Amino acid sequence: MLFYRAALPLSSQTLTYLAGILRRNRQALKSTKRRLNPGQQAMLVLVYLRKGETFAEIAAGFDVGTATAWRYVQEAVALVAQRSPTLDQAIRAAKRTGYAFVVLDGTLIPIDRLAADRPFYSGKHKRHGMNIQVLAAPDGTPLWTSGSLPGSVHDLKAARIWGIIRRLQAAKLITLADKAYVGAGEKVLVPYKGRDKPQSQKTANSAHARLRAPGERANAVLKNWRILRKLRCCPLRAGQLVKAIFVLQAREVR
Repeated sequence: MLFYRAALPLSSQTLTYLAGILRRNRQALKSTKRRLNPGQQAMLVLVYLRKGETFAEIAAGFDVGTATAWRYVQEAVALVAQRSPTLDQAIRAAKRTGYAFVVLDGTLIPIDRLAADRPFYSGKHKRHGMNIQVLAAPDGTPLWTSGSLPGSVHDLKAARIWGIIRRLQAAKLITLADKAYVGAGEKVLVPYKGRDKPQSQKTANSAHARLRAPGERANAVLKNWRILRKLRCCPLRAGQLVKAIFVLQAREVR
């Protein structure tokens, strides 16, 4: 195997943050003697998440076994995902900040599944994956991410399963969403549907799209972490991975 020097487009602040979490966890477990120190483990995890390399590749790069690399990643992802805010906390934070509205959008995390795995197949995206709901600020800053559901689940159904619609209605927080959320309620504003719409509805749809577009970039921000471009692990881990990446991405923009 050949080796080469490579750069990771992340700040040292994110590395320090993750290393601190791992160090405190090791102290709590009284497990301080390991092959890699907390800083090296943090770097290994960030390489896996940001660059999407396989466990065999990162194991070779850090001179550890593949199983060890797998355990290091599982441990770190679980610890960081726990720090992701709940939906109620995200809604309260949005109201405190004074956002005029928030943006709700669903995204599909592709997975390596066969055509026979119908529950994971998204007819909208024409591929297998896991449905993740993302709540974002008007400028595209992610505020909250849901757990994962099979890709065949419609966005509106997923939003109802996670209680998003009910909580947004209770908070009286105006939400912009695309046509997949038609019927979500009066506080969830969606574009007008149908052909041959009057000019007033076309104008409203254009204004709606301009306001919603920056918020929908939150999904692109999260998918800059290449592990989310195609999961090669258990699909049920998608939600936990997204939550961990959400927490780490928040450190990048501070």
